[in-house]
Amino acid sequence: MLRELVQQGKLPPVEERLPENPVVVPVVEEIGQYGGTWNRAFLGLSDLAGVTRITYNPPLRRNIDGSEVLPNVFASWEVADEGRVFTFHLRKGMRWSDGAAYTADDILFWYEDIILNEELTPVIPSWFTIEGVPGILSKVDDYTVRVEFASPYGLFPQMLTQPNTIQMVSRPKHYLSQFHPRYAHEEELMQATRAAGLEAWYQLFNLKADPLKNPDEPTINAWKLISDPAKPPYIMERNPYYWKVDPEGNQLPYIDRVVQHYADNAEVINLMAVSGDIDMQLRHIQFLNYPLLMENSERSGYRVLMWPRGIGANPYIAFNLNYPDDPILRDIFLNEKFRQAASLAINRDEINELMFFGLGEPRQATVVAESVYYKPEFARAYADYNPDEANRLLDSIGLDKRDAQGYRLRPDGKRLQVLIEIPEGGWGPWIDIAELVKDYWEAVGISTDFKVLERSYWFTRADAGITQVTFWTMDYQLTPLVNPDKLLPRGDRREIAHDWNLWYDSGGTRGVKPTGVYLKAFELYDQAKSTPDEAEQIRLTQEILQLQSEYLWFIGTVGSDPALVVVKDYFRNVPEVAPEDYLLGSPGNTYPEQYFIKR
Repeated sequence: MLRELVQQGKLPPVEERLPENPVVVPVVEEIGQYGGTWNRAFLGLSDLAGVTRITYNPPLRRNIDGSEVLPNVFASWEVADEGRVFTFHLRKGMRWSDGAAYTADDILFWYEDIILNEELTPVIPSWFTIEGVPGILSKVDDYTVRVEFASPYGLFPQMLTQPNTIQMVSRPKHYLSQFHPRYAHEEELMQATRAAGLEAWYQLFNLKADPLKNPDEPTINAWKLISDPAKPPYIMERNPYYWKVDPEGNQLPYIDRVVQHYADNAEVINLMAVSGDIDMQLRHIQFLNYPLLMENSERSGYRVLMWPRGIGANPYIAFNLNYPDDPILRDIFLNEKFRQAASLAINRDEINELMFFGLGEPRQATVVAESVYYKPEFARAYADYNPDEANRLLDSIGLDKRDAQGYRLRPDGKRLQVLIEIPEGGWGPWIDIAELVKDYWEAVGISTDFKVLERSYWFTRADAGITQVTFWTMDYQLTPLVNPDKLLPRGDRREIAHDWNLWYDSGGTRGVKPTGVYLKAFELYDQAKSTPDEAEQIRLTQEILQLQSEYLWFIGTVGSDPALVVVKDYFRNVPEVAPEDYLLGSPGNTYPEQYFIKR
């Protein structure tokens, strides 16, 4: 495909498109063949992780099993001043997908014009701060940047491996500066903003700065969007300037195009897989469909892989500890004995047998056994099915009165009712699990209902902190320090304690300061984040996990359930076994750019 463009004079030869020191990607089975289309499916633009998971390019990255931090966009780095100063070296000759040079100016643009601009970034990302103080980034030369922190930040290189940090290295100055008031003519910028139907320049900038929705923005990923994302299907094409090669020096990716077919829900995606319409997919392949997938694998020409997951709970259940709409209900949620009772009322063995064919682990919400932070008592805490003890705990906190239907009464005499809100699609048989949880809780007198919401609407409500109870998957449980959303009382969308987390993320300038054990958890995390001593990191993290096992800001159900991967027989270089976890960008940790279609 690219050779033809070179012959037509539309593209430089490959040696001019690669950096001086390209990343050499190991192949899983063999050197691949060029060409073909990778057919996948996703739930639309609210499900763009279906795209980002196959284009995993943070500043640094982890190897396939997550055990080692490797160079990526940053070719190398040095640490000085006891973990306060970090110097990162870029790849000379690396280019954006439009051929423009990738230099330190792009990193500086992200820092000076995006991160330090309060209209674009009201709250600086917590991963770029230590003790609430952000780092200072400076340009050393065209291919070197330096980040200095006021305090030691031992975790910083590990932090740069997570998907949340991709923004640091994915904002092309030469393209985006035309939408920024520091560089653009004010009147022209406002005309462009109004022409897009927007009111403020920063809205236009954010629209243009999203390479997953804007096909005009250059990228450093293996594939680039070439279609209108609002019109199915979602099509990406190879980046001719991709900066990685296979062990023989062949430029990656091998596959020409990736087509994401829109699906109404996860069930449709699973039916597409069963029918053989998907070449390779991990996301949304539901374990409940394992028998159906196996039954049709030979007929449809695919294999079904099982990858171990860094899942502490699937799903976790989270009560909103800052619930704003009902102070009495919020006080009930804040009582740890209420959450302990809610946990003891759940029959996890039954959920495991009915929903996961007995292949998961009934457990509390905590790190997986493969994690260095794991202790067996964390997984056992309040995880046994004990409705008698649940009833005793509920009685002991003043919820001992019931109405004529047997439901408990709140202190104000109203029926105790809770609503679980679940995003459409989910990451497992969540609707069926919600039915079971409703039965378990109502058996101890807690009137329970649940709703399934369209994903973007669920995100909006969770982000705003207005849900009562939510389901989400507890991933990140191999290396939870790197992203504390499932370690601290936060949640994937801050739905557990919106006001506390706004306080923490803003360095105390917004939100509400937590108290007691909840404040202690944040303080312990900051200490673990600072120290370069790995043993001390482990000790401090286990203190947080001990608090979680007693106070249960997450409630677990079943965890360590395997991830299913559907792979067509001709689709090669996909590992038979690889860890699956968000912080590894799975399947991005397996280098999708070296996947190929074997003819």
